[in-house]
Amino acid sequence: MGITTFLSCLLLFTTILPTTTASTILFQGFNWESSKKEGGWYNFLINSIPELSASGITHVWLPPPSQSAASEGYMPGRLYDLDASRYGTQNELKTLINAFHSKGIQCVADIVINHRTVERQDSDGRWNIFEGGTPDDRLDWDHSCICIDDITKSGDTTTNSGGTGNPDTGADFNGAPDIDHLNTRVQRELSDWMNWLKTEIGFDGWRFDFARGYSPDITKLYMGNARPDFALAEWVKAAGGSVTAFDFTTKGILQAAVEGELGRLKDSNGGPPGMIGLLPENAVTFVDNHDTGSTQQQWPFPSDKVMQGYVYILTHPGIPSIFYDHFFDWGLKEEISKLTMIRIRNGIQATSTVRILASDPDLYVASIDDKIIAKIGPRYDVGNLVPTTFKIATSGNNYAVWEKQ
Repeated sequence: MGITTFLSCLLLFTTILPTTTASTILFQGFNWESSKKEGGWYNFLINSIPELSASGITHVWLPPPSQSAASEGYMPGRLYDLDASRYGTQNELKTLINAFHSKGIQCVADIVINHRTVERQDSDGRWNIFEGGTPDDRLDWDHSCICIDDITKSGDTTTNSGGTGNPDTGADFNGAPDIDHLNTRVQRELSDWMNWLKTEIGFDGWRFDFARGYSPDITKLYMGNARPDFALAEWVKAAGGSVTAFDFTTKGILQAAVEGELGRLKDSNGGPPGMIGLLPENAVTFVDNHDTGSTQQQWPFPSDKVMQGYVYILTHPGIPSIFYDHFFDWGLKEEISKLTMIRIRNGIQATSTVRILASDPDLYVASIDDKIIAKIGPRYDVGNLVPTTFKIATSGNNYAVWEKQ
């Protein structure tokens, strides 16, 4: 989904905390163009697993797995049909997941249940007949499973799908019929599908796309019915369990700060701004993703300062997320991996303590857990801010990290 729709929901995602947050590192294992990969993305990504494992990645976020009218997967129809995915076949996906599991990496599916594309028209010529992708009638829905106030738009054309379900409990998607999540059949069959993704396909959890399209009570219901080890949902309110949020606030401040305003990285209370300064255990930090960066470029981090962004999120509190493009396509694997190893080696966690030593326009220096010191900004001279008991662990263009000896 586009970033403009995310911003209207306070620029936040929510996620259920993994079993342990100690040195948890998330990796987004795709970008906006991955579905076009010759030979299939699953078959391609599997070759990257040794490098991801060696870099300390604990969770990988995979693209939408089901048949979809859009190649990227965000307009799904036959949810059980994983063989029609542009990313590869069901067996290829299972092989990929098994390979990740063999290295101790958990797999998170990007699933889209707010809306679905239909298979055919009803007897009145309205497009509202769904096909689930199985020989039986699972997920084979009709107008009764579509919200009564649903309106689908395509360009200048507005279509009423003839939904007779309950009113929508969240934002209207417009691009495809909005599903009535108050319908008990919908709740039951989607819960069954999620559990199938876990037991048959091997997923450990999922990211709910466009979850602001239905109420947080619905998300809470699906969490209770499927109990993923790790799940993300686009909503700021509690959806059951230990809820965290992708920290768009920190991203916004950070990408402005590296452009000569590093003083913004210290709030009025002397700590980090954004969610990591208020609820660090609930913050998932990131530099870019398939919406903000990649070929969509809807809210990209300054390209010449991306490594400064990773120095910040990989040394600071929160659960850091690494984007595929930066790690592999931009040639930053070695530099990012040095940072992940520093984080792991020093036991930096989501709740680690930050002590800001300098926050000037051209220099930011912070001590984390009194174990490492991170510096970003063009000023080379840090004076006596770094004690002699700390030794340089890694450095690059306008950044450095020291470890306590």
